[in-house]
Amino acid sequence: MSYQEPAPIKNQENPFESMMSRFDEAARILGLDKNSYNVLKSPAKTVIVSLPVIMDDGTVQVFEGYRVVHSQAMGPSKGGIRYSMDVHLDEVKALAAWMTWKCAVVGIPYGGGKGGIKCDPRSMSKGELERLTRAYTGAMRDVFGPEKDIPAPDMNTGPQEMAWLMDEYSKIQGLYTPAVTTGKPLVLGGSSGRVEATGRGVMVTARAAMGKLGINPMEATCAVQGFGNVGSISAKLIQLQGLKIVAISDITGGYYDPKGIDIEAAIAYRNQNGGTLEGFNAESRITNEEILELDVDVLVPAAMEDQITKHNAAKIKAKLIVEGANGPTSANADLILNENNVMVVPDILANAGGVTVSYFEWVQNKIGYYWTEERVHRRADRTMKQAFEEVYAASQKYGTSLRIAAYIVAIDKVSKALAYRGVF
Repeated sequence: MSYQEPAPIKNQENPFESMMSRFDEAARILGLDKNSYNVLKSPAKTVIVSLPVIMDDGTVQVFEGYRVVHSQAMGPSKGGIRYSMDVHLDEVKALAAWMTWKCAVVGIPYGGGKGGIKCDPRSMSKGELERLTRAYTGAMRDVFGPEKDIPAPDMNTGPQEMAWLMDEYSKIQGLYTPAVTTGKPLVLGGSSGRVEATGRGVMVTARAAMGKLGINPMEATCAVQGFGNVGSISAKLIQLQGLKIVAISDITGGYYDPKGIDIEAAIAYRNQNGGTLEGFNAESRITNEEILELDVDVLVPAAMEDQITKHNAAKIKAKLIVEGANGPTSANADLILNENNVMVVPDILANAGGVTVSYFEWVQNKIGYYWTEERVHRRADRTMKQAFEEVYAASQKYGTSLRIAAYIVAIDKVSKALAYRGVF
């Protein structure tokens, strides 16, 4: 029985529904059978836990934590953990599914997972965050494992949280287990090149896409929305390719200079200014909405989900969008961008450099031998270039956007793995 037309998507600016509408379109084009469709549309496992934590003032606060395992057809599930008051189950489910497709697109042997804790980490002390992370690890001890489900940093988490998680899991197991998580500090088995990995992948795919569009990097302009790890490193590496970065932004707003912004100076300013660009000297201030509509060749949305929607997609002037963030373009904006001949390198391809180097970290942990930064970059660049070419070829074969082509490539691999394994 072949795939059947699904029920209409109710709200394409809901992240899970937005992901599902792309999944549905790719499944229809691919001719995915109904059995595989039914398996892949639903997470394999959803775990919700309550986490009692003793706060510094002696009170006990109970936090809600999530872990969604979308698929383990290709290998252990892989995906980050975010700490935010905005965490909700639909978002975590969407991000877990995105991780399945992202891992499949770049050809690494993982499925998709995602986790989150509903909390305000900025109002918590280091001790409170440590107790929260250890409580979450204990609650997820039967979910996590180097051969089962491998967490990583995400929004408001980093090497310190991964070190606590790895330590707590190792204590529970009675065995030093560095491969249970990635994104760790270097001294605890982290990988060289991990910090730059996602931004570097954005640069590599941007360069490949510019080649297809005939854009000369030495004559091109670029705007980058978001100036965290991914946005700032993307901007730095894209600038090194010859492009002029004319605008950057963070939570304090946008900073525009048609003569170009010195990204190294902007990063140094941010690092010395409490982590924000507030007060950065640029020719003019613009909003985070206005930065998306600038007349530039390349646009890198590297901030939050649903920044480009049906309300502003028609105002996008860039010829190329390279998605550094997860889900920055809502599904109902895709049609408008396609009609306006805007090439979009989708999130599941563009920002997959991070999970690629996470995979390299896991491999190094498993074998106990660590690579040089140059080797990590070389192998990651090759993986990202190959993935871009595979997706581009699929877009030409099926006459689709790169986004739908990426989903086609990913769904084809995962559905074949399901069929070979005979999981029904």
